[in-house]
Amino acid sequence: MSLQPGGAPAAERTDIRAELGLRPIINVSGTMTALGASIMVPEAIAAMAAIAPEFVEIDDLHRKASAVLARLTGAEAGFVTASCASGIALSIAGSMTRDDLLAIERLPDVTEGLKTEVLIQLGHVVSFGAPIDQSIRLAGGKAVPVGTVSLAQPYQLESAIGQRTAAALYVVSHHTVQFGMIPLPDFAAICRKREIPVIVDAASEYDLRGFLAQGADIAVYSGHKFLGGPTTGIVAGRKDLVRAAYLQNRGIGRGMKVGKESIVGVMAALQAWEKRDHGGIRERERAALQLWLEALQALRGIAATIVPDPTDNPLDRLQVSVLPESGFTAAGLAAALAQGSPPVIVRDHEVERGHFFLDPCNLHPGEAEIVARQLVETLRSSNAARFAAAERQRSIERLMKWPD
Repeated sequence: MSLQPGGAPAAERTDIRAELGLRPIINVSGTMTALGASIMVPEAIAAMAAIAPEFVEIDDLHRKASAVLARLTGAEAGFVTASCASGIALSIAGSMTRDDLLAIERLPDVTEGLKTEVLIQLGHVVSFGAPIDQSIRLAGGKAVPVGTVSLAQPYQLESAIGQRTAAALYVVSHHTVQFGMIPLPDFAAICRKREIPVIVDAASEYDLRGFLAQGADIAVYSGHKFLGGPTTGIVAGRKDLVRAAYLQNRGIGRGMKVGKESIVGVMAALQAWEKRDHGGIRERERAALQLWLEALQALRGIAATIVPDPTDNPLDRLQVSVLPESGFTAAGLAAALAQGSPPVIVRDHEVERGHFFLDPCNLHPGEAEIVARQLVETLRSSNAARFAAAERQRSIERLMKWPD
């Protein structure tokens, strides 16, 4: 996704952020929703502009999108919704109500006669900006944890399946515990024997086909992160379950609906995905990583190394370990970079462990060099003490004052 085809150099682009009074950040955090997720591909932008002034029958447009989604994912059917979180809630609701229209209208508070329990490994109960079990509760379901936070065993999953079990949710994310969990093929095989649908949260995953191939009944993807489409979610999988999830647009999904622009934007992004030079993009990302690695090697108190993605996406990141002799903490250096000119936003979800990451997958041309310069200048500055006590609590304090 980095250096998108057709992307103009920074000096040639008209930057609307200045007109809006927004900071012109450089994103080396990754496909983060809080930063706008990704660079939208030109094909999606063009398709959205083309459909914007026209009227269409939305159900028919979704049918067209379903065919594209099925071809790209290997699913029987699919549809576009507001986000991955929406897709999870709708898929769970669909597994509870199936095609019962009255039950759909009664969710989430009236669930009499429905199966409502959703199995999830305890090590998968994470927050992606909101608690994942909240997506279950939004559908009227009840999360049933399996195993402990560091170990889940097949017999524990088998024992958790009961008469009230509606579905099982499997989360693929860097946020989850990366050891001791039941692998998806085994998880799906156990559930399949008891006819329990398996829903995979694959929001930030590159592989559009693998999770269904491993036995999942539904895979839920982001339409904007690695795909570079508009902010959306994709639900793909077994036709009857996808239909049941789609029917939730008559119920809890009404507040999660997408317009014609988002649907065609995802279709265009998927079609562009088929033609994308994935190998060339990886080469440019590796060049950025090497540039940053070389820039940091001579700096006191910094240890940098290139590491693979924890969920096996085909990309690497630079792990920057911040030692005391640098004069910074990892949180302090991340905060200093974020307050620089221009602001550089790093991947800081592990700063308590003394490091952060630089992700090259959302760079415009010329930005890798700016990041390298900002790293060096910030580390050589004399104002480290300003950021030594940087705390995440500051972001909460700022949020609680919104919109001021």
